[in-house]
Amino acid sequence: MTDLADIADVGRDARRGGYSRHGFDRVELELRAWFTEEATRRGLDVRPDRNGNLWAWWGAPGPDAVVTGSHLDSVPGGGAFDGPLGVVSALQAVDLLRAKGFQPSRPLAIVVFVEEEGGRFGVACLGSRLLTGAITPEQACALTDPDGVTFGEAAHRAGFDPLRMGRDDAALASIGQFVELHVEQGKGLTVPIGLADSILAHGRWRYTFTGEGNHAGATLIEDRRDPMLPASQVVPAARRAATDGARATVGRIVPNPGGTNVIASSVDVWLDARAEDDRRTREVVAAITEAARTAAAEEGCEVRVTEESYGSTVFFDRELASDISAALAANTAFGQVPSLPTGAGHDAGILAAHVPTAMLFVRNPTGISHAPDEFAEADDCAAGVVALATTLEHLAR
Repeated sequence: MTDLADIADVGRDARRGGYSRHGFDRVELELRAWFTEEATRRGLDVRPDRNGNLWAWWGAPGPDAVVTGSHLDSVPGGGAFDGPLGVVSALQAVDLLRAKGFQPSRPLAIVVFVEEEGGRFGVACLGSRLLTGAITPEQACALTDPDGVTFGEAAHRAGFDPLRMGRDDAALASIGQFVELHVEQGKGLTVPIGLADSILAHGRWRYTFTGEGNHAGATLIEDRRDPMLPASQVVPAARRAATDGARATVGRIVPNPGGTNVIASSVDVWLDARAEDDRRTREVVAAITEAARTAAAEEGCEVRVTEESYGSTVFFDRELASDISAALAANTAFGQVPSLPTGAGHDAGILAAHVPTAMLFVRNPTGISHAPDEFAEADDCAAGVVALATTLEHLAR
């Protein structure tokens, strides 16, 4: 908890509560500098890759490395643990291993991925997607933040060349196994430590409703084509469609021009949908889209639907998970750790298609995440560090 306390005042959001830390903004750059200093102080060799991800190597970089890490950015008004806990735990796991005199026989690295949450540019796991080629550099660099700054422009200001971004085969080939520690983001874990076995299929869609902008006082109700009406219907449509374990959420609605006494000319609505597999996720989105189109037609408006990102169901490497489980079971402090699915996306989920990947979870007693009240007990966080150190020692010996 000491290292988390070191960054507790960085990126506090006075309006939303919690933290707002986004890829390549001033706050995230300050956190990257903090990580570089902490890793360097521990004798690690910190090197950015061409996509903006930070790598801290214990010993010489090389192939078949054991890699751990997470991210430092947050959703708008997010909690203190989502992302930073994995980074802090990785640094402290190195401390534990060094204190007992362990020397890895395989290369070992901590990685910090950029823009995992998609809170600034709208696409989650942007650093790992670029690394693996899951998004093209042209697509990534054209993404814009709410102020109209593109990801390419932000990366350039941070010292990275957008023309060199893209799939990094050398960095990808260096990863022998990847293990990400993360706070569990629901109520699925009743003991301090668990292992993830899968990630739900999930994606983000933008619904753009267009109508006719006009005066709120001078325009009769029967003369209006108000896109806010059909836009608002996406919210109950999402709730109706999310059955049998599926999840559908409208987290953001932006009217244009956004005046109190103005009928909007257009409204953007962002939908997050998740379910156990691709078929069910697509069914949920199709039902919501049908409701959106019907509502738009009734108001004399139009709607355009854009899929901004999508990830199929991820199953983590069973052999690696079994190996980690056995190593933790041999430590009497843990015994047999449970496995559970997660509805949250992670960089580990992007890497899973390319390298053996696993996730360790730390218990979340409230089940709250992506909100200021996100929490984990200090003893559980300490158990997470021990579990990660045990895992790294087992894999890198």
